[in-house]
This record gives sequence, C-alpha cells and structure tokens, in this order.
Amino acid sequence: QVQLVESGGGLVQAGASLRLSCVVSGGTFSSYTMGWFRQAPGKEREFVAAIRWGSGTAYFADSVKGRFTISRDSAKNTVYLPMNNLKPEDTAVYFCAAKRPLSSGNYYGSESYDYWGQGTQVTVSS
Repeated sequence: QVQLVESGGGLVQAGASLRLSCVVSGGTFSSYTMGWFRQAPGKEREFVAAIRWGSGTAYFADSVKGRFTISRDSAKNTVYLPMNNLKPEDTAVYFCAAKRPLSSGNYYGSESYDYWGQGTQVTVSS
C-alpha cells in the first residue's frame, strides 16, 4: 500500500526558509510524478510544484517560482520542497501527492493524483 508522509512544516517569520519532506513507501516510484499542493483556510487546494521522478523535470506555480525548489532522493524515497523567502500568503497546509505513470490528467491538477499524504502546516507571520 502506497503511503506518503510529510514533515517539516512550522511557524516562521516572513523571509525565512523551510524545507518540507515527503517520504514515500509501498511502491516503486521511478516512473511517478510527485506533486506538492497547498490549501489555505477557505480556499481551494492549489498546485505548488511537481517533479517527474525519473527525469527530474520540475514544474512550479508562478506564485513560487524563484523561491521554491523541488527535488527527490531515490535512495531515501523522499521528495523535498525547499521554500525560501516565505511570505504570509504561503500560509497553508501543504500536501504531498503521487501520480501513477498511467494515470490521466496533467501535473498541476489535484484530480490527477492517486495518493496523498496527510499534510503539514506552514504558517508564515508578517
């Protein structure tokens, strides 16, 4: 059974950095697309970043380009989301998600993903 476990969230001031981690288990992920999404109170879940595990090709939402990166460590079965220059509008619950290689849909649609973690809270104070 595929499982995703996020960690690394917290309360920080604007301008600070955090690194989120997502440990995946229960499958072989070399052909998966891994995504990060976030959801703020009262808002829709939105795409943040994604990475194709095999090629390392990465994609970012415009709102985080230049501040966030995404990477994966196959030896540790972990996907990372380093976040720099955090802003109050980055405050949200951040979710890690996995998209199977044959699943339909694009990398930025939450409905395209097959497995989800429980989320980790990121709060940025001004």
